[in-house]
Amino acid sequence: MEINLYNIYTTFFKVGTLLLGGGYVILPILQSELVEKRNWIDNDDLCEYTALSQSIPGLIAANLSIFVGYKLKRTAGALAAISGMITPAFLCIVILAKILEEVIKLKFIQGIFWGVGIGVLILIYLAIKEIWHKSVIDKYTFFVFFIVFLLSVLLKISPAILVISAIILGILRRFYLVRRSKGGVE
Repeated sequence: MEINLYNIYTTFFKVGTLLLGGGYVILPILQSELVEKRNWIDNDDLCEYTALSQSIPGLIAANLSIFVGYKLKRTAGALAAISGMITPAFLCIVILAKILEEVIKLKFIQGIFWGVGIGVLILIYLAIKEIWHKSVIDKYTFFVFFIVFLLSVLLKISPAILVISAIILGILRRFYLVRRSKGGVE
């Protein structure tokens, strides 16, 4: 079979549609398609590309397709191969999103989400109730809680910033108390 961008794309599209599971599932499929049927690469190349794909960040299947595509037709081949590999997954996501968009409109499903929302609120309440007795133990910790709560609700400050700030306040307070107790002992 001739090696052109269209054939690279369609071959990897076919592999992408058959790919269910992790990156290692792709090896027998690629071995069959690229080594045995098309003779585009040999087993040694496939082994090398697999090892390289595992050693760099990203999905093994995507990395493998880029390496094979690059060997076949340089940058254009790499783009064709990765495009073919990810197109089936992209199409599945779009179709599932459209289906879920319609399913979410059903009254029955909305009722389920309402019930789940109530359940989540109850779980949050129970978690706060459990943690409250261990977290708010004196006037200082209540003061920090109150200030963080107000800043969160009224000023809409990011919870991450508030948590980090509370941690810093706790460390500073602990440092102050330890230093004060050492100063009083001497």
